[in-house]
Amino acid sequence: MAKVRVRPETGNLYLDFSFRGVRCREQAALADCSKNRRTVEALATRIKREIAKGTFSYRTFFPDSPRVAQFEQVALESVLSSTAAKPTAPLFSDFAQTWYRESEPRWRPRHKKAIRATLDALILPTFGSLQLEAIPRAALLDFRACLAQRKGHGGQTLSAKRNNKIMSLLRTILNEGCDRYGLTSPGRSIKPLKQKRSEVQPFTLKEMDLLIATVRADYRPYLTLRLLTGLRTGESDGLQWGDVNFDEGTLRIERTVSRDGDGDTKTDGSRRTIQLVPTVLAALQEQKKQALPGCPWIFHTTRGKPIDVVNFTNRVWYPLLRLLDLKKRPPYQMRHTAATLMLASGENPEWVAATLGHTNTEMLFRVYSRFVPNLTRNDGRAFAGLLNSHQAERELPAQPLAATVDLDAMSPEQLRAALAQL
Repeated sequence: MAKVRVRPETGNLYLDFSFRGVRCREQAALADCSKNRRTVEALATRIKREIAKGTFSYRTFFPDSPRVAQFEQVALESVLSSTAAKPTAPLFSDFAQTWYRESEPRWRPRHKKAIRATLDALILPTFGSLQLEAIPRAALLDFRACLAQRKGHGGQTLSAKRNNKIMSLLRTILNEGCDRYGLTSPGRSIKPLKQKRSEVQPFTLKEMDLLIATVRADYRPYLTLRLLTGLRTGESDGLQWGDVNFDEGTLRIERTVSRDGDGDTKTDGSRRTIQLVPTVLAALQEQKKQALPGCPWIFHTTRGKPIDVVNFTNRVWYPLLRLLDLKKRPPYQMRHTAATLMLASGENPEWVAATLGHTNTEMLFRVYSRFVPNLTRNDGRAFAGLLNSHQAERELPAQPLAATVDLDAMSPEQLRAALAQL
């Protein structure tokens, strides 16, 4: 703060202030009177304002002061020091390659392939020739707008989900690069697009019966397990006979399988042991009868390899839905079916979350909240009871498919009332 003081020996006014941590005293050469004091106080106010704004120049206010050379020398040394300490930022393409090489060890083959494809096809052609500090926020927003107009599969424009994934990759590289070279990343203030909530389309109990009864006999145990355990595709395809304990009625989830080969589970929480209902145990025992000698996989091709998800989807799953005149939906809806049936039967959401491989119930309530009638049980018996009751009902005359119960369209009260009649 700049203050106006009086020098006792001369009676003249002077300014007393601090600049860059140094106490400064500059003479006004004006006698102490009300008029001169107002003039010097106005000057003090200007100095205080300029210092606060960071625009104060000692030479402008006190050109003849010996402190001018002192502060200008300090400023020059500061600029030279910061310039020397700050490395030149590389081209975006060069740093992207560095970032990819450093991140590669922690990625699975499929994810590595997807990142590489996105970089080469979309990001590097747009930003590769620019230096990190030369990429403005406006360029990122324009890139996102162009992505939104890009045509995807089936001639449709790119979804908000896919757009966000591409922008997330771009921001991650930019943020890391700017942090390393002392720059401000233009991507940190850009918020993701609002995504359409994924639709849950579970099958009803009777639709589930139709699927299991109609599918090829060699795929019947596979569908039974997926519809009643909620395992992810890679988890189901990666099951081996050593993972099953028929005596205890449990199944251990240890790995996943995809076209890229064997891999770890999605998260550490996905590595789990689940309790099997009798229907699933019977299906696994039936599958055991058709197991290939020496083949470790529970569900396999005729050549002893794990089921290929693309072949299953296109050659078995979608033709089955068309045959039964059911709405087309991906095989992942079998997981949703198991989750909704478990919750509809009254199982404790924490037990359901553990069975599905979630670390907590947050996602469960966010995705399946309308299917949670109560929070009572915690042992799986209610789910088994629901299936047993439905098993007894199978001997009754089948109702037309159009009259089946639609869990998705029912309120919790209607759902409880329907289940009470099973």
